Amino acid sequence: MQFGIFTVGDVTQDPTTGRTPSEGERIQAILAIAQKAEEVGLDVFALGEHHNPPFIPSSPTTILGYLAAKTERLILSTSTTLITTNDPVKIAEDFATLQHVSGGRSDIMLGRGNTGPVYPWFGQDIRQGIPLAIENYALLHRLWREDVVDWSGKFRTPLQGFTATPRPLDGVPPFVWHGSIRSPEIAEQAAYYGDGFFANNIFWPKEHYMKLIGFYRQRFEHYGHGTAEQAIVGLGGQVFMRKNSQDAIDEFRPYFDVAPVYGHGPSLEEFTAQTPLTVGSPQQVIDRYAAMRDHFGDYQRQLFLMDHAGLPLKTVLEQLDLLGEEVVPVLRKELAKDRPATVPDAPTHESLVAAKRAADGARVTEPAR
Repeated sequence: MQFGIFTVGDVTQDPTTGRTPSEGERIQAILAIAQKAEEVGLDVFALGEHHNPPFIPSSPTTILGYLAAKTERLILSTSTTLITTNDPVKIAEDFATLQHVSGGRSDIMLGRGNTGPVYPWFGQDIRQGIPLAIENYALLHRLWREDVVDWSGKFRTPLQGFTATPRPLDGVPPFVWHGSIRSPEIAEQAAYYGDGFFANNIFWPKEHYMKLIGFYRQRFEHYGHGTAEQAIVGLGGQVFMRKNSQDAIDEFRPYFDVAPVYGHGPSLEEFTAQTPLTVGSPQQVIDRYAAMRDHFGDYQRQLFLMDHAGLPLKTVLEQLDLLGEEVVPVLRKELAKDRPATVPDAPTHESLVAAKRAADGARVTEPAR
């Protein structure tokens, strides 16, 4: 089971002070937050891709490449890389490069993106979001697995005898998570390829994601990748903690009320009742998230959103101390209890390389027919 954090990289005014950080300050804060995540024992740091204000992570691989040099164990990922508005050739090259730079400590989460204006900025139409995601990933999947690719499709110019460079590290592509809030087509795509499925799980009631994840698990089994319980599932989450739960509520409320993604909407109490947002003590967070597998089954990756809505860097680092020292160690034990031996661990570069070598060895020793 992997635990980590993800960020959307918003630049938001602190409602308690009226101060808005500069873009440079926000980027430096993200670098500090990622390094703190490793320091407190987390496994994953994931950075979203955005091209519209108030968000600044327009070039995730640049930031992740820097972090590869500043960390030793942390898996560096995205949340999300836009498969619809990026060229699959560039994704293939950027993330294979990140593999080499990080020594295999990287994977990728792909998603459509739901910000309408971004699509025309990159020459695309949001009404083609699903077809773009399907076609572009079909090409990306081949670019990482075939040394020479001939290809033609609807949304980009054909390729003839093309080789993406560098080739994936150790001949193994980065592990792919397909992220979705509401699209069964993306769950189907993840299942078809035997990839991971990441449910954002911060905006909707659990019943919505139970249905989506259940569908992915059924289709994963349908395509012959293993049983439904062996499907690779990740969940988002969102918490704010203080030792005293009322202190957490009082401190977080002004940030919640103006947050870019849900501010000026439901009350804090309504939102925490209907979504996994948990504002309270570390024990309340443990109780809430230890129960996730009762709803979704055993899963492989849990990421938390911690740094948004104008929260100052000092506060975020304090949150990470609580998460790493008091919450995650307990959750590791709780979510490991009675976990069937048949449920796989979260994929890593090392496990994927071992699986490839085992498969290659099996092919070599298979008797001629």
